[in-house]
Amino acid sequence: MLVECYDSKGAEVYEMIVRQVLQDLQIARSVKNMQIFVDPREPVFIIAVEIEKTTNPVLIEDLADLKYDNSEKKVYIRIKDETYLPDLMKILWELEGREKISQPTRFEVIIDNPEVELQGITIYDPAKNLKRKIYDAIFRILPEGFRVIKDISKGNIVAMVCTDELLQDDWIEKGRLMVNELKDK
Repeated sequence: MLVECYDSKGAEVYEMIVRQVLQDLQIARSVKNMQIFVDPREPVFIIAVEIEKTTNPVLIEDLADLKYDNSEKKVYIRIKDETYLPDLMKILWELEGREKISQPTRFEVIIDNPEVELQGITIYDPAKNLKRKIYDAIFRILPEGFRVIKDISKGNIVAMVCTDELLQDDWIEKGRLMVNELKDK
């Protein structure tokens, strides 16, 4: 982690804050690299966080067997792994509506008159979930009042340029340089 600031004591304090936030959110191991530029005189805060690779998304086929019954106009879902059952139910309710879905047992879900093809649907995406946590961390790390934000994220790098005034082009360019430096490492 690199914290760039004209004030070395301020940089140390920010480093401590960042470590504490990452630890609190239990994502410290998921951050591969990070660069921060802060200058309260301007005022600008730029952060770029490179995220470690995550596991593959969990598809419906990974946790359940699907059986389409065209004569009854139903889909029978046999649960093999309950780990992501709450995520599955939430997605099914969004796609088909609660009124069409029944769950007679823990391991069985039935959809009446399905309208959506379920094959290949992502039930849980670790990369998306990690990015959401990284954004949460960044918003906790931002200096108070810095609510003018430009998101310059790219791929597995989450990056933002923040201020409490108007964003300046040279700040945005510095942020993009930081993103490129992380990509090239």
